[in-house]
Amino acid sequence: MFKNIDIFTDDPIISVVDEFNKDSRKNKINLSIGIYYDNNGNTPQLKTVGKAKTNLNKLPAIASLYLPIEGLYNYRLAIQKLLFGFNSKLIKEGRIVTVQSIGGSGALKLGADFLHHNFPNSEVWCSDPTWDNHISIFMRSGINVNYYPYFNIKNKEIKFTQLLKTFKKLPKKSIILMHSCCHNPTGSDLTQSQWDQITQVVKNRNLIPFIDVAYQGLANSMDKDVYAIRTMAKAGLPLFVSNSFSKIFGLYGDRIGGLSVVCENKSDYELVFGQLKTIIRSIYSSPPSNGAKIVEYILTNDILRNEWLNEVEFMRKRIFTIRKILFNNLKNILPNKNFNYLLKQYGMFSYTGFSPQQIKFLRDEFAIYIINTGRICISGINEYNIKQIINAFVAINN
Repeated sequence: MFKNIDIFTDDPIISVVDEFNKDSRKNKINLSIGIYYDNNGNTPQLKTVGKAKTNLNKLPAIASLYLPIEGLYNYRLAIQKLLFGFNSKLIKEGRIVTVQSIGGSGALKLGADFLHHNFPNSEVWCSDPTWDNHISIFMRSGINVNYYPYFNIKNKEIKFTQLLKTFKKLPKKSIILMHSCCHNPTGSDLTQSQWDQITQVVKNRNLIPFIDVAYQGLANSMDKDVYAIRTMAKAGLPLFVSNSFSKIFGLYGDRIGGLSVVCENKSDYELVFGQLKTIIRSIYSSPPSNGAKIVEYILTNDILRNEWLNEVEFMRKRIFTIRKILFNNLKNILPNKNFNYLLKQYGMFSYTGFSPQQIKFLRDEFAIYIINTGRICISGINEYNIKQIINAFVAINN
């Protein structure tokens, strides 16, 4: 019965983690998966998350009931304020549809299903390269996937001229999938000026922008990292935004995210909201409550919210400090090599440009695991393993 089923192709990130777990060497280092680690190599629970859990546990014990199809109201409103600003005119006018999703991946899936159902002839354009799951999600929703120029592997620069040229030639109602900040896997982000130019082209060409934001606050600041979202929203574009709270709340296993859609008017809002609830109902009926209640509790409490913002800022600064230490050491040892990309890239990831042979060399000789694209997770570097990592990078570059 099942002999003609396609063979499973393992996820390129998960497969590296599996290989890492099988490695018996005590000095092994995992720089593959996108998880925030502290200086001891642990994934910490945020203090604000701990406080929220404690306070929520003090409430009278009740059964864990189904949430509304669209999720918790205050949680959804908190997402809107975080993405679009506390004083957003669009929020006050009730023109943003936000639904709670099962992580950022779930938000992307909801958006892809919605777009395929309502714009069956539209195709999606992803950055080259992009996060592998972007491709899988849209393909599984029945949408043809194409690529726009984004990153030059040799000089580690964004191909902005080619990107803009491609956007200007796309058919109307083409879907363009973009990263708001901390581009995955390259860490190379567009400037505000470049986002302004893209916004104008998107508006002129009548394209459908879909922005994915999984690392808000880890590039520059909580507000600056969503400049593209707020700029496109103010321009009146029919914007789709998927967001995830896995990294910035440390709630990886709770699968907490959201999909937001900016509508032109209240009538469109009702149509979009209804269609998204129909899609959710047919897939998983209603979202999980535990993580959403924690995020809602923190984001709706002024004191906890400010404490959380400070925690995210600490994470951001630690990542950048590691970048500087890695850069300074490599520059001192190999002065003729260019490591500037380490300081010009943002967020948890850095794109090394290492070849498959070099990546295998890292695993075999130094027990350092990175994914096959050459992307490394900067937060996986700490004071205890950085010397081993520097020695390995020097060996590769000599």
